[in-house]
Amino acid sequence: MNCQGIPLTCKDSPSLCPTQSITRIPIEKRMSHQSNLIKSDIDAYLKQHEQKELLRLLTCGSVDDGKSTLIGRLFYDAKLMFEDQLAAIEKDSINQGTTGGSFDPALFTDGLTEEREQGITIDVAYRYFSTNKRKFIIADTPGHEQYTRNMATGASTADLAVILIDARHGVLTQTKRHSFIVTLLGIKHVLVAINKMDLVDFSEERFEEIQADYRDFAARLDIPDLHFLPISALKGDNIVDAGNNMPWFQGSTLMNFLENIYIGSDRNMEDFRFPVQLVNRPHLDFRGFCGTIASGIIRKGDEIMALPSKKKSRIQSIVTQDGELDEAFTPQSVTLTLEDEIDISRGDMIVRPGNVPKTDQHFDAAIVWMDEEPLVPGKEYYFKHSTHVVSGIVNRLRYQIDVNTLHRQEAAKLELNGIGRCHVSTTAPLFFDGYRRNRATGSFIVVDRISNVTVAAGMILQRNTSDNRTDYWDDLEVESNSTEDIESVTPQERAQRLAQTPATLLLTGKPGSGKTSLARTLERKLFAAGYSSLVLDGPVLRRGISKDLDYSMEGRSENLRRATEIAKIVNQSGLIAILSIVAPSSTVRGKAASSFTEHPFLVVHLDPPDAEIARRNADRDVMTVAYESPDQPDLKLDTQRQTVSECADQIIELMTNQTILR
Repeated sequence: MNCQGIPLTCKDSPSLCPTQSITRIPIEKRMSHQSNLIKSDIDAYLKQHEQKELLRLLTCGSVDDGKSTLIGRLFYDAKLMFEDQLAAIEKDSINQGTTGGSFDPALFTDGLTEEREQGITIDVAYRYFSTNKRKFIIADTPGHEQYTRNMATGASTADLAVILIDARHGVLTQTKRHSFIVTLLGIKHVLVAINKMDLVDFSEERFEEIQADYRDFAARLDIPDLHFLPISALKGDNIVDAGNNMPWFQGSTLMNFLENIYIGSDRNMEDFRFPVQLVNRPHLDFRGFCGTIASGIIRKGDEIMALPSKKKSRIQSIVTQDGELDEAFTPQSVTLTLEDEIDISRGDMIVRPGNVPKTDQHFDAAIVWMDEEPLVPGKEYYFKHSTHVVSGIVNRLRYQIDVNTLHRQEAAKLELNGIGRCHVSTTAPLFFDGYRRNRATGSFIVVDRISNVTVAAGMILQRNTSDNRTDYWDDLEVESNSTEDIESVTPQERAQRLAQTPATLLLTGKPGSGKTSLARTLERKLFAAGYSSLVLDGPVLRRGISKDLDYSMEGRSENLRRATEIAKIVNQSGLIAILSIVAPSSTVRGKAASSFTEHPFLVVHLDPPDAEIARRNADRDVMTVAYESPDQPDLKLDTQRQTVSECADQIIELMTNQTILR
């Protein structure tokens, strides 16, 4: 940065033109996120900046796909590059650049001598910036297979992955490897940026071809939020400005996408987990437990339980550097004081009594191996989980995963950059959740006991058996297993006796939309009218048959699948099944509907305004969810404008029109 700290841009064009002279831009336009508060009230500006939402993202992909160039161009076009940085890059571009002496934006992140000599990224490079809407941390990760471990390091804390693909080469092996690691590490949002469109004449056909190839591969992965964007990182098309070369693409630019993508539902706000990092005892009158809240919310007066002792107490105060708080939530760093003196040490965990993690010395985990020396089952390592370090071994390498085909392969050991599923045993119990439910308590690193080198990263799996999986929709039989041959009483006879047609109603909507209340009211009205029905409520199922499921998209999918299987049994008995379940995925709802081949299946969408849902959920710890509204429900109800009784009457009218009720 020069003495005035003034960033530069080209004189006449937002796109970089190295042949033009560089000029200083006016002070009021120094940064793309410039605020008038800087002049009038610097304290207010800093406070506003502190409260902005933080988005962590990484760029990944194969070698020479343009990851570093993309970040450099993003900073340049957004006016975030300062004069001294720009001057240094211009100078180095002549000797070390890969653009024939022209300005090379990749040098903005590639700072190591070896990186500049070879024109590749070796280590993870982090860059920080902010706009009016958000703060950002970008991790530029290497593309070489040799440095896959560095890529996994950068992805471990990211909310969003930008996977670059060279438009000339399409989807490569390393693209698949990085995509698989991204999903393995639980990143829900993926933007596939098809780069170097200028080298394929900005062809829409080429973009569509690569998009189709990637979708075909990604269909076997768990990517709940997938987007595609054609760009030219070197020329600046669709980075900050759309440019004029791809009028056929009507989507968002990269910067606009980064500023507006919704990540609010990614954090686990339901399960309170507080790994104790330090016991703070400055004097006789204060004893606090310091750490970072891994997930959930805690308030003064809440009852807590310490693990492993299982001693209970209540929160007396929540202390921070800025004073005491009434409540705190992930990922805040706080000090908790308790009303009672109970023994808690570093490595212990503070939780809520009715919501505790699993405590075990044995678990299954997906492991990314990062060391030249292979993983050998039976060798003793250190396992660092949260604030707890224990010794342990990998009992068994169940299988290795081929990143090209995603098939399982038998393997005796795990080589460098290998990814496999292992069974782990530790010398002391760990307190953990499944990684997809909680990153902080579901992840660990493996450290060599002799060299003290980190040799692997691990993600604890929700299930402990190697062949179980959470999505069984594909295993459903298309034909219903009718009991007509072996039952003395047929479903038709039951329906005639009850004077009703067996059917299933799915009451779906966001948490707080009123599903449970409406289901119970509907059941009561049907009972009063002489009809027989049964309510299958999501929270009730999770206390019993679905107790093992988390609140991820996979867990919600499996919860609905189990409920529909019960509903079909209920229908076989001649009864009406009322499912009161969030069911946020339209795809999964479609699978549920298609599994009903004998009896009607109706979808009722409860859709009060978001403000009303927020009001209802204000005093409850509710996990937000990315909800996809049904396109064509059989009935849509506004549970704010209509009473519960009126909504139930409308459903009964629908059932009568469908000849379910006589």
